Amino acid sequence: MPKKGDKITVKSATTGTTYQYIWNDSPASGAMKDVYFAPDRSYVVAFYKAPQNANAVDRIVDLVGIYRKRILEQAGGEYWKNVFCWPYDYVKEGNRVGLIVPIYAKHYFFEHDGPVIETKGLEKEGKWFTSPVHHFNYLNDKDIGDWRSYFNICLLLARGVRRLHMAGLAHSDLSYKNVLVDPVTQTATIIDIDGLVVPGKYPPDVLGTPDFIAPEVYETMSLSKEKRCLPCQQTDRHALAVLIYMYLLYRHPLRGKKIWDCDNEQRDEQLSMGEKAIFIESKTDKCNRYDTKWVKNNYPPSKVKFLLPWMDLDKLPYTILGPYLSPLMEQAFVQGLHSPKDRPTADAWEDAIVKTMDLMQPCLNPKCKQKWFIFDNTTTPKCPFCGTKYTEPLPVLNLYQAYGSTYKPCGWRIMVFNGTRIYPWHVHPNVMPGEKLTKEQKKPIACFQFYKGKWYIRNESATQMKNLATQSLIPLGAPVELQDGVQILLDGPQTRMIHVQMVNV
Repeated sequence: MPKKGDKITVKSATTGTTYQYIWNDSPASGAMKDVYFAPDRSYVVAFYKAPQNANAVDRIVDLVGIYRKRILEQAGGEYWKNVFCWPYDYVKEGNRVGLIVPIYAKHYFFEHDGPVIETKGLEKEGKWFTSPVHHFNYLNDKDIGDWRSYFNICLLLARGVRRLHMAGLAHSDLSYKNVLVDPVTQTATIIDIDGLVVPGKYPPDVLGTPDFIAPEVYETMSLSKEKRCLPCQQTDRHALAVLIYMYLLYRHPLRGKKIWDCDNEQRDEQLSMGEKAIFIESKTDKCNRYDTKWVKNNYPPSKVKFLLPWMDLDKLPYTILGPYLSPLMEQAFVQGLHSPKDRPTADAWEDAIVKTMDLMQPCLNPKCKQKWFIFDNTTTPKCPFCGTKYTEPLPVLNLYQAYGSTYKPCGWRIMVFNGTRIYPWHVHPNVMPGEKLTKEQKKPIACFQFYKGKWYIRNESATQMKNLATQSLIPLGAPVELQDGVQILLDGPQTRMIHVQMVNV
């Protein structure tokens, strides 16, 4: 029997490569695996607790082989190495099967203790950041970032799910337990992906994590195995929508005031999350909607002070997420809640988040904890969190798409704040932000500055930027004042044009 601290050597079951781990009588342990660290802590060896049958081993072989190569060794692979914590080999030790998994990046562990509990060194599991009690009570302010941080995190998650689905895979257990996030660096990584579902080949190992299990899975749990709805890409879409809602609004979209079975808590849960699931912010069926009085009556005062205003559905409704994300919330939790085929795809979320972030404005109140808000398309914009009105001159850039010799609105707006930049994906219709951007495509085309009470656009890299009012080219480095009605062609024929509207002038 090994002693604590002994170095154990194991061999890859596919390549013969040797790995070492440090024996520990009480290893880090999850529901399915025991985890041991490598001597240099560059990887872990995660041994399954239960024996793995032939089909499970085949899935592991494909996971560290063809699926890993398909995603991490193709174009954009370096990008995905940060979005997924993907196992790269597996070992056998007697009857035990183990995965070789890269260690989590350092920034996925808390650097500070919270005000009431010790958090330093703990993993930044997503659950810490989706509950207002956890977020605003247990965590150090240095670890929580601001509201904009979570849009970047949701963007990475949407891209990760989109990539899995493009490869014909489903995660099957997407939840805040299987995502690590860091609001400070605005990064996220999807973990525990060894349960990947391949339709017709590798079925799911689990039904999912409560809070994220799709209604049709809950609804059919008690049926015979062949009649159950099992985790798949459509259930991933539900889980992704719940994650995005929770990261941005700090409440669950289905957990409201309605009780379906007063005598059986398990049955009530199954109905509330399954057959009878109703969006708490439904406009047509308000039986599950709560108000602040209900919150105060159902939670202790020590929690209410953190739950509000996030659980005040009148003060902070989902519509504060703006014109691109709000319709997707309705699609996910109204039209698609009980109709899986109608749920938004991951790339729909990705596109909406990108456009929403272009509508974000910094709050003028230096004490505002969220620091950012989304332009509400009014002439008197204000922060929904602290109520501070935005009183400075505010340029709104409306993007127009070239159609032959004419330009038409393309449904994309950019709100300008000091230092705002526009990039090739704003300018060129064939460039999309994401994993395939080249180094050149990450460079700004133009930036915006507020100087002596006036707003200016400065050409950073466009060779054919043109002021359409004067039909004159804008030289590199040259500033042009932004005035209401100004139209600027961003970089020559077939690129987009911006039409400037001024608010608060």
